[in-house]
Amino acid sequence: MKTFATTATSTSKSTNKSNFRARIMKYAWQIWRAAEDGTTWKWCMKQAWRLYYLAKAMRQGEVRFTYLKADGTIRFATGTLKNLPAGITMPNGKKLTKPSYKAMAYFDTEKNAFRSFKVENFLAMAI
Repeated sequence: MKTFATTATSTSKSTNKSNFRARIMKYAWQIWRAAEDGTTWKWCMKQAWRLYYLAKAMRQGEVRFTYLKADGTIRFATGTLKNLPAGITMPNGKKLTKPSYKAMAYFDTEKNAFRSFKVENFLAMAI
């Protein structure tokens, strides 16, 4: 019995560790699919890691970052994912429960509203 409990604990820890790697690979794949020019896989992986660190920082507090809007302008945003209640409903009626790897959703603290951007349009995070 004791070895079973140890195995179950190590399995759950390894699942959590591999979960973030799967998330990064899914972000990289979405960026790769959206790229129309000769974007390399290496660059897609770097962008995916940047998105991962952005989401991780937003769970800790407010973060300044930039992305390219759909109309081609650059948007300087301050957003957070901290202290958001579970089962948030977006303005269009959809619930924010299942993660999307095509878009990054966040709460814009300047506009006091939820916003999102396509992962391939992410430019930089302020340090």
